[in-house]
Amino acid sequence: MLSARGTSFGVRPGGRRAFGAAVAVVLALALLGWWMAADSGPRPGGRIVFSTGAPTGVYERYGALLRERAAGQLPEVDIELLPSQGSGENIDRVLSGEADFTIAQADAVAARLARSGAEAAGLRACARLYDDYVQLVVPADSPVRHAADLAGLRVGVGEPESGVRPIARRVLAAAGLDPDEDITAAYEGIDTLPGMLESDRLDAFFWTGGLPTTAIQRLAGRSEIRLVELGDLVPALHAQGRQARHYRAAVMPADAYPSVQRGEGIETIAVANLLVTAERVDADVAEALTRVLINSRDGIARQVHAAQRVDLRTAIYTDPVPLHLGAQRYYRAVKP
Repeated sequence: MLSARGTSFGVRPGGRRAFGAAVAVVLALALLGWWMAADSGPRPGGRIVFSTGAPTGVYERYGALLRERAAGQLPEVDIELLPSQGSGENIDRVLSGEADFTIAQADAVAARLARSGAEAAGLRACARLYDDYVQLVVPADSPVRHAADLAGLRVGVGEPESGVRPIARRVLAAAGLDPDEDITAAYEGIDTLPGMLESDRLDAFFWTGGLPTTAIQRLAGRSEIRLVELGDLVPALHAQGRQARHYRAAVMPADAYPSVQRGEGIETIAVANLLVTAERVDADVAEALTRVLINSRDGIARQVHAAQRVDLRTAIYTDPVPLHLGAQRYYRAVKP
């Protein structure tokens, strides 16, 4: 007669292995089903107009790469790209219906909401993208060490409808300068500013963009330049009011422009970029483009380093505008 003493009545070792394997298969199938559900969704068709930015800027490159990725994932959608001066013009185009999607700085969106009220109430966002860094570029031998040293100089401040122009004005004011009286302003874009600095038609220029900005990279390859630190101006910027709350102190990584920074970070100012659309845009279209954006992050980041900052966990934080209904659907679908 067998005794129960010292005997285990649990599953035998072989049974435990089989049970564990079965559980692993079930979990794998569940994860596969979740992934397929997250990657599936509406496959809309038709034409989308995407307003980008100035030639050689990150907006332009980002838009072109997003269109390439969408061609494979949304074959029935035709995306037309429109170059622009920057955030201001981009927002105008979405509001007028000339464009369906765009990229714009959060501070520019906030300024438009404050200025236009009900007219801009239909603005929506699909994602928080990456941060723009404020870059003040001067020749390497320039005496300019702080923004206040720009007094009396020729300074590029961006095109009239760009995102850099209002930031440049706020930075100059924070440094104690009158942007209309204390500098000679050049209202040019990143496609022309480097050449003007190089040919001694400018003493300095401002730019806000993802890192690195191709035009500044190329300039650094041809000429000796330097980046002026601006981070100490953040408290004075915040004192300018609610629209300035979107600016934060940030360190430009040492490898952004290696030949310029020589292993050192640059303390400056950053502001978030948003993928902006309008409430009128079809929810299926907004959901599908948001999916392409998130799915394409790594591929785009291989050519536009700023895209590395696109993160599913932070993409939903699109202050000062709410998420589009279609984007909300996408994030709910992929929520673990």
